Amino acid sequence: MSLTYHLTPGIVRKVKPDDVPALVEQGKIGPAQAFAMLRESAGSSQAAHAEQETPATGRLDEAMQELDLLIGLEEVKKLVRELYAFVEIQGRRARASLATEPLVLHMIFRGNPGTGKTTVARILGRVFREMGVLQKGHLIEVERADLVGEYVGHTAQKARDQVKRAVGGILFIDEAYSLARGGEKDFGKEAIDTLVKAMEDHKDDLILILAGYRDEMARFLKTNPGLKSRFPIHIDFPDYSIEELLKIAELMLKQRQYRMSQDVRKRLVEALAGGAGEVERPQGNARFVRNLIERTVRRQAVRLVSRKDCTREDLMTIERQDFEEALRLAPAEVSWVH
Repeated sequence: MSLTYHLTPGIVRKVKPDDVPALVEQGKIGPAQAFAMLRESAGSSQAAHAEQETPATGRLDEAMQELDLLIGLEEVKKLVRELYAFVEIQGRRARASLATEPLVLHMIFRGNPGTGKTTVARILGRVFREMGVLQKGHLIEVERADLVGEYVGHTAQKARDQVKRAVGGILFIDEAYSLARGGEKDFGKEAIDTLVKAMEDHKDDLILILAGYRDEMARFLKTNPGLKSRFPIHIDFPDYSIEELLKIAELMLKQRQYRMSQDVRKRLVEALAGGAGEVERPQGNARFVRNLIERTVRRQAVRLVSRKDCTREDLMTIERQDFEEALRLAPAEVSWVH
């Protein structure tokens, strides 16, 4: 950082704060001007520090608060906070010239679809960005078709392209076990080899997360013994309970400034419990709730659109018929097979 002082009228010279005492001794500036220059230096440094540190700290707090607001996932939240603490303390140890553990943060996410894996990965990207672990912290979500080509040499290029997009952030591979389904002659093995190389080439600015069903992921890791050791962090995402799914539905409606009557709430609980005549749903799947709520809101809109005298209460309230129609039409619009 440099400061300015006037040597003679119309002539400005730039100096560093450390040079100010020498200028006083040489008689080129007076004590009052020196004090003003040093005060300017201190003010500029504080402003620069506030500009660089405060927003980042605020964004980090926001990301952690978003994690806390997620329904359920208590063990997942606990582990994320452990990762946060580990990264923070390793940074402090490095600044204190102490030995540090390598930050190998590649992860395995195990659980059914709709249990929050992608949401948590996105939050982790933001957390690690604000902590300086990742430059960008963005999330690139891919699956087998994005990585595996149709002829020799095509797969490696496709995989490298996805890695290039993800550098500085997180590469999230859903249903990662599908890369090993075809056996030795399948191009999926080439994709795995390319990803393993990328983990080494970009070890300081890329996190790889492999996600999928718990049992399938366990079998997948056994197909490549060297793969498991590269993913030291394994996080299990449990299915949501009925109570948690109900809270998710209520939160979604609240965020959209809607509310449901007790009658609708009772019917939702029955649907989540899979009562007689209800649509099939994957156990503990939040996607079911999200799709059902979105469909219900649209059915409410259809019911109200021709009315000219809608009150604020009408616009906010979900009626029994809105929910029943959404529930009846859900199977035609949503595939529960995963």
